[in-house]
Amino acid sequence: MIEHAIVQQAIPAWARWAALVWLFVWLPVYCYYWGPTTFLFLCDIAVILACVGIFTQNALLISSQAVSSIVVDTAWTIDIISTLVFRKHLLGGTEYFFDTRYPLAVRLISTFHIALPVVLLLSLRRTGYDSRAFWFQSSIAAVMLVASRILSLHKNINFALEDPFFRRSWGPAPVHLLVILAPLILGIYLPTHLALMRAFRPVKSSGT
Repeated sequence: MIEHAIVQQAIPAWARWAALVWLFVWLPVYCYYWGPTTFLFLCDIAVILACVGIFTQNALLISSQAVSSIVVDTAWTIDIISTLVFRKHLLGGTEYFFDTRYPLAVRLISTFHIALPVVLLLSLRRTGYDSRAFWFQSSIAAVMLVASRILSLHKNINFALEDPFFRRSWGPAPVHLLVILAPLILGIYLPTHLALMRAFRPVKSSGT
């Protein structure tokens, strides 16, 4: 009970409420301008789960979205910077940010990609890292990739239709999804998980 009380006081109240307010502002704006299928994107799922995790001080939600977001959002930031400086997308995936058909204010909201890794790391300093995050986030990614393939037939959400490098489909749907999912889990999630386990104190599961 004492340990539980300490965890519940870990994240300051102002930060918890700020996460909730951001979520209630961000959700309708994104839905209106980008459509409901935008919430199939793993980076948008990360915003929702991270905000809920911060508000509820749920270490598993915060940890899982750290596994998901730190590398990907850093890559997003690098691509934005390279485009602004060199007028060329280094990695791709941020083209929408420069699409003037959408209001600048709406596009600027996407800069959450810059702030989210920092917010998640600061939150992990308070809550600790839940080692179940790797498997939890891997499961989320698998489900969302399948959903993206089924529900977004005309959009390449989460690269469920074409890979980001060769712009091609790798055979039947199950094969292609595996080609996308395996590098995501083994090349991004697993190394991030191992690094976070070393960097932050562990969180015991509720059953221990």
